[in-house]
Amino acid sequence: MFDNLSERLGGILDRLTRRGALTEADVDAAMREVRRALLEADVSLDVVRSFTDKVREQAIGATVVKSVTPGQMVVKIVHDELIATLGADGQTIDLNAVPPVIIMMVGLQGSGKTTTTAKLARRLTERDKRRVLMASLDIYRPAAMEQLAVLGRDLDIQTLPIVAGQKPEQIARRALEAGKLGGYDVVLLDTAGRTTLDEEMMSEAANIKAAAHPHEVLLVADSLTGQDAVNLARSFDERVGLTGIVLTRVDGDGRGGAALSMRQVTGKPIKLIGTGEKTDALEDFHPSRIAGRILGMGDVVTLVEKAAANIDAEKAARTTEKLRKGQFDLNDMREQLLQMANMGGISGLMGMMPGVAKMKNQIAAAGLDDRIIKRQVAVIDSMTRQERKHPDILKASRKRRIAAGAGQKVEEVNKLLKMHRSMADMMKMMGTGKRGPLAGIAQAMGFGGGMPMPTPEQMKALAEKMPKGADGQAQLPKDLAAGLRGGLPNLPGLTGLGGKPRLPGLGFPRKKK
Repeated sequence: MFDNLSERLGGILDRLTRRGALTEADVDAAMREVRRALLEADVSLDVVRSFTDKVREQAIGATVVKSVTPGQMVVKIVHDELIATLGADGQTIDLNAVPPVIIMMVGLQGSGKTTTTAKLARRLTERDKRRVLMASLDIYRPAAMEQLAVLGRDLDIQTLPIVAGQKPEQIARRALEAGKLGGYDVVLLDTAGRTTLDEEMMSEAANIKAAAHPHEVLLVADSLTGQDAVNLARSFDERVGLTGIVLTRVDGDGRGGAALSMRQVTGKPIKLIGTGEKTDALEDFHPSRIAGRILGMGDVVTLVEKAAANIDAEKAARTTEKLRKGQFDLNDMREQLLQMANMGGISGLMGMMPGVAKMKNQIAAAGLDDRIIKRQVAVIDSMTRQERKHPDILKASRKRRIAAGAGQKVEEVNKLLKMHRSMADMMKMMGTGKRGPLAGIAQAMGFGGGMPMPTPEQMKALAEKMPKGADGQAQLPKDLAAGLRGGLPNLPGLTGLGGKPRLPGLGFPRKKK
């Protein structure tokens, strides 16, 4: 969602960092461009004025003028101000109340309330180990209650039985009673919406709140609606009283203005963001991480959290043991590809890597998308068990059969095998901890040769320990080996994008002569 804004701000700030000294005129010119970029992203005018005024006030101060790298100091100021605009400290769903905790979902029709209710129920059940009951109060939209019931059956989460003829306030009281009698920890109320704001909807929402006394009232807002979402939040807050906001379709091509405006205009925190259609695509909203993504700094902590959530600990232990023995067959590679898909695919992972945002056009031109993973898995699935375990036996005739079975060309099979050989060599070095460039990186990061998966807390601690530059970003340690100071070493299949690291076998196609 923030791609366009990230590209514009990145270009403006890059020009500042290239200068050895900054004048007040330079800062003013940059702030005009920042103001234009924010307005084009559909950020509220009041928020834009406040943001640029605060940045300018700090950027022309003595701190920046005396700084060794004034351009980088301005980047830090913009980063810090973005975090403040988005809400400083991230807030999560508050469950500190006498059970059952009532959570009421409100919003316009089509904003994704019912799907978000199911996503939140799954999250509370799987991550927080809470017993959840879902109840649909939408008696107007055809099959709205049945939709929630179907989602509940798919997720194995209880939904309130449908009783025809009841009003929303009566259903809310029945859900509250069922939550108490059934020993549920959380009751989610999915209220009805309208295509536009009207008095009838607001009155109904106020009556439901009076009947159920919810601990949390969450506005589900479609981030693609832009500035209208801010007006919607203000109206609901005045009539019903919101405790938080959930932004949906953050994975879409919206301009990002709603996220930057909502907290500042309403004073209510954005607590969750929907990042896809699947019921597991719901994330906590972390202002500092979103600010990092907007400015192209990446979001490594969220990347590690996704890895921790999607990687099976037992499988990882077995894989580590195989790596120590120097074994890495095509079955292992298939597992790695599927894990990558579960973590958000190539585009999702690259969006969290620092510096990748600046290479967006190159990535698009190279055709790097999630279809590559599907094609590679299809090729592996076309092989026999013996071929997966012993790729060396694959000769021309077998390759032709595999390619035909996967609907691909023989060249794709060769690319996959080359990728596997590169990964096998890399995994062997990382698994055994032998001396080599990857072992050096592991030692430099403090993880040793065994390569355990760091937790998000370890990543944060590591980031805090690393020395900081004038712009507040981590710098390379002074005692880092000279061979690693130039970036990642030139490993087989791991270079591309103008020297930037990339996934082995997923490089750019060669230009036709």
